[in-house]
Amino acid sequence: MLPTPAGTPFTFVYRVLLGVTSLIGAYVDPAVLHALLRGSSTDVAHLVRSPELVLVGSALWVAGGVASPFALGFVLVLTALERRIGGLRTAGVFLLGHVLATLATEVPVGLAVLAGHLPDSSLHRLDYGVSFGVAAGTGALAGLLRPWLRVPLLAAFGGMLLRDLAAFTDPMTNWGHLIALAIGIATWPLVRRWHTRRAVPAGGDAPA
Repeated sequence: MLPTPAGTPFTFVYRVLLGVTSLIGAYVDPAVLHALLRGSSTDVAHLVRSPELVLVGSALWVAGGVASPFALGFVLVLTALERRIGGLRTAGVFLLGHVLATLATEVPVGLAVLAGHLPDSSLHRLDYGVSFGVAAGTGALAGLLRPWLRVPLLAAFGGMLLRDLAAFTDPMTNWGHLIALAIGIATWPLVRRWHTRRAVPAGGDAPA
């Protein structure tokens, strides 16, 4: 259930990086931390100027710190997913959810500002963290589980996301979580094929 350097190198190294940034967040001056987070934010203004930089930088922070639900989900979900489909493919699922859910929530904001429906300040909303990637990983992992595990996982996680959306405290991020979960579910044909190939030795037959 926990990442190891040999068994799940992607999750292990990524978790170490998140631990480092969490320590930075805990001990640096608040003004410095705010500047770091602002510079990593995937808001519309940053996505227009330096999309690659902020899409990577924003994924190096955990919103809410290492004790947040998504921090725990990162370790458990990505470890389980990487053990089933491998590190590179797990990274691909994570990035797919992180990037597409970010664009799906930020592009409408930019268009709304251009149309005059939102103020210019909306172009600079603080947006960072691993939660979209974790949501996509959860959706993908569910497709590899037996129904008696898949259904409760999706019901519990989806229910939590819907409850957050209903609270209306951060609707753009909450919609992004649901979109990322749907992206993960959409990868089921791929992740199931990857899992089957990983489980069958080269030149061997699939288990009966």
